[in-house]
Amino acid sequence: MTATAARSAPPATTGAGRALLALALGGFTIGTTEFATMGLLPQIGGDLGVTDPVAGHAITAYAVGVVVGAPLLTVAAARMSRRRLLLVLMGSYTLANVLSAAAPSIEWLVAGRFLAGLPHGAFFGVGAAVGAAVAGPGRRGHAVAMMMTGLTVANVVGVPLSTAVGQSLGWRAAFLLIGVFGLAALAGLFRFVPERGPVESSVRQEIGALANGPLWVAFVAGAIGFGGLFAVYTYVAPTVTRVTGLDEGAVPWVLAVMGVGMTVGTLLGGRFADRSVLGTVIGGFVTTGVALVLFALTASTVVGAVAGLFLLGVTSQVLGLAMQTRLMDLSPRAESLGAALCHSALNLGNASGAFFGGLVIAAGWGYVAPAWVGLVLTVVGLALVLATARWRTAAGDPATVAAPGAGTPAAESPATTPAA
Repeated sequence: MTATAARSAPPATTGAGRALLALALGGFTIGTTEFATMGLLPQIGGDLGVTDPVAGHAITAYAVGVVVGAPLLTVAAARMSRRRLLLVLMGSYTLANVLSAAAPSIEWLVAGRFLAGLPHGAFFGVGAAVGAAVAGPGRRGHAVAMMMTGLTVANVVGVPLSTAVGQSLGWRAAFLLIGVFGLAALAGLFRFVPERGPVESSVRQEIGALANGPLWVAFVAGAIGFGGLFAVYTYVAPTVTRVTGLDEGAVPWVLAVMGVGMTVGTLLGGRFADRSVLGTVIGGFVTTGVALVLFALTASTVVGAVAGLFLLGVTSQVLGLAMQTRLMDLSPRAESLGAALCHSALNLGNASGAFFGGLVIAAGWGYVAPAWVGLVLTVVGLALVLATARWRTAAGDPATVAAPGAGTPAAESPATTPAA
């Protein structure tokens, strides 16, 4: 077989599919525990003797762990086998959830959630790079989407399931259930994810990838722009009960509809990103802004609110998938780090969206106001992307407009610098 034919040959579908399924199961496990705490705050607070806001520190601790752990663990483990690193990260994640279940006080629970957050971003970063490798040329967006589908399916199945278990058997049982999911993910990773040969990276190389202006502009754009989603998502429960007029029992179903939208958006984002990464990022920002306006204008009606949240789920995940791929493109010699930084940006967006959304609610502007705040954050993120869209690589090519398969493979792209 010629070299050209080898490059154009389809990947080994069965082996790649099983590896991607194992990675998706890991994403499902992480997505379930990331959001399950939000639905169990009353149970946690009641059992540990603290108020809901104090119990909410466990959510903040997890987000901080993601922001800190994503770049640090990815850089520190640069020379470790990708498969071994995935197993270590998922093993640590599983253990941290079991420790969270055994927490005797809120302080110990906060510590456990921080430890659980540490491997989150690194797992998705390394998993995205491994998934892209096993999927083959021209299918990186598809591979990242398959892995991220586990995260979005968690919003449809995992979070409602763990919430129901926590409400009936106690919140500790929910974290133990997630520990079981983690063990299943460990088994799948061990069985189906192949070794990819020696690691062609180093701590110095990973750190060197950080000296990259376009990478950090994209990171900041994501950290601000993702706040548009979380400004609404954080307060979706009181919004649909107090503005839309739904009963509290309808909230899980509304969240499930939004989760379905996220799953659809992840699958669409993978297809679009394989055609044009930058184009999909821009389209994701624009359509997310449209979804936020639609929700703000129709939140007082059931159909309008549900439709707006479904659309927001779709567009936000198209944006998230494309932004992760773009960050991988902008760190071609450290793709795992680029993908991990996307999850740091997501969690910074979580914090900023919740903060600014809370400010306008506290100011008395109502529960629809966070959607308008989210629109502002989305527009700022889009402006940053558009302002730097013409930045060029050292070779003079645009900074990753298309996905691999439509041009020079990202792994062979030079470091990016602003055009003169």
